[in-house]
Amino acid sequence: MKSLFRLSFFIVAVMTVTGCSLLEVKLESGVVPLPQEQLNMRVFSRDFSRSFYSQVEQTADQIAASESPDGQELYLKSNALMWKIYSEQALQRSIFQASPVAAMVDTWALTAQMTDFYESGAGKELFGVHQGLAIETSKALEAEFEKTAKGFLPRGDFKKNHAFIQQYAAEHPIMDMTFSRQSAFNNWLAFREINEFEAVTTFGSVPEVMSDISDRMAMISEQMPKILGWKAELYALHSNINADEVQATLVSISETSARFQELMAQSPEMMQALAVDMRRELSPLLQQLSDSTDDKLAQLSVERKALELMIKNERQALEEMVARERVAAAANLDDISKHTVEVVFQELTKTLKSLILYFVLFLLVVFFAPLGLGVWLGKRMVKRESSAAN
Repeated sequence: MKSLFRLSFFIVAVMTVTGCSLLEVKLESGVVPLPQEQLNMRVFSRDFSRSFYSQVEQTADQIAASESPDGQELYLKSNALMWKIYSEQALQRSIFQASPVAAMVDTWALTAQMTDFYESGAGKELFGVHQGLAIETSKALEAEFEKTAKGFLPRGDFKKNHAFIQQYAAEHPIMDMTFSRQSAFNNWLAFREINEFEAVTTFGSVPEVMSDISDRMAMISEQMPKILGWKAELYALHSNINADEVQATLVSISETSARFQELMAQSPEMMQALAVDMRRELSPLLQQLSDSTDDKLAQLSVERKALELMIKNERQALEEMVARERVAAAANLDDISKHTVEVVFQELTKTLKSLILYFVLFLLVVFFAPLGLGVWLGKRMVKRESSAAN
């Protein structure tokens, strides 16, 4: 009977502990994903970059292919190349920031600065009679970015942010074709009265970070060859190398190659001797390389076996430790259950004694009190009647 009671009490205790929300254990990774709004900002910014590249390259190529009335074709072509190179590099620095909010604010500021640069700033005369094409493209890119930015901001916030961007572009203009500038994000934080330590609370989950890195690598691999080609073209425009010299050099190389092939055809014995000498000189090196490779592979095999043995020993030690802890936990649980049962019985005994005492008092109050009161009242009435008879 005692064992049955102990088992029942243990089951009730386990169910109570299991149901207690304070004892729940939750395993969380600690990684906070980006809010959906910021993910949308990142996608929008990356999509805008493709539109930016396309429009800038198309307009710059159109200007470079145009004729200049004052014979400044070389000057126009150089400026068009620098516009493509440095504006796209500046956009990459803006759009590849860790925070989607920072990327969006800084890219917005870049479009406004580029518009001011070509319309009324230091670059207002870089393209001569074709300056209007650069201004038109810059304004179109700025308007395109603002149109989509309205979807992420309430109407009142959009007006405030638009005013900030215009003021920032006026106070921090682009001064030359290198598009040297600093990020507008810190100024925007001060404008919005946001603590810089609270501005970026997470960089996203691991899949989001990996996707961001993948996008960066894809865009860099796509744009880098074009930028290198434009830089080489810009260098060629301002160097002393001309097409005739390049053609003459290529002809000389071709003639040298033809003579070398003719020599090989006329002297097969010499080429055969050269091949024998090369084989004799390279054989020791190849043998040494093979021996070194075999040694490294043997060493790697030994280290791998040692690692496997170490892992096996660690696993056995871990299993033994878990078994010891399980036995100790079972013993402690048995002791705890025994102690709990004893305490319960002690408290139950105290409770029963108190209940018996209260029950006796209840009987005294309910049964004997009225009886005693009736006897006392009867005696008083007898005394009154005796007094009245006298």
